[in-house]
Amino acid sequence: MVKRVMAIGLAAVVAAAVADAQDSRPSSPRGTAATQVGGQWVKGERGQRYQDGKWIELTYGRPIRRGRELWGSGADYGKTLLAGAPVWRAGADVSTQLKTEVPLQLGGKTVPAGTYTLFIELKSPTDWALIVSSWAAQEKYDASNKTALWGAYNYTPDKDIARVPMKVEKIPMSVDQLTWGFTDVTASGGKLVLWWDTVMASVPFGVAQ
Repeated sequence: MVKRVMAIGLAAVVAAAVADAQDSRPSSPRGTAATQVGGQWVKGERGQRYQDGKWIELTYGRPIRRGRELWGSGADYGKTLLAGAPVWRAGADVSTQLKTEVPLQLGGKTVPAGTYTLFIELKSPTDWALIVSSWAAQEKYDASNKTALWGAYNYTPDKDIARVPMKVEKIPMSVDQLTWGFTDVTASGGKLVLWWDTVMASVPFGVAQ
């Protein structure tokens, strides 16, 4: 009887610990996507290796749809995601950031090597614009910090480096967790792509000469 009671008690403790661990998980986990451009594959003693490549990396929050209506319609299109901000952070929590070791060409504009914040202007279901900005990102919200942004709050366009139309398409499935990535990558460029719900939005980029 004592052993049975102890076993039940231990099971309860374990269940409580699991519940606490689940409750402590962030509602929007962090994500990264990275690729290399500008290099070439060369043969070595241990096989092929990619040489002289330069990294391009995205870091962002990954909100989960959880069955909600994301986009809205008509005059309310995008307002839920904006949550009072002038543009969409295209992620969650800390502003979405782009770090590139090589200058990029985006929409006819040159983005020098460095770290930038990314935003999206949601004009309509078929009219999005990717914004590359020199605004710094706050790692934790600080209302007194006027030199960096939390998400897209207090964003202003005076620090825009590039503003590029995105190709917005419907996809035949619903992606539950927002995902950034790279597609069609070659040594000279590729595409930045965002997937969420039944939407895929992309913009081509090239390695600046």
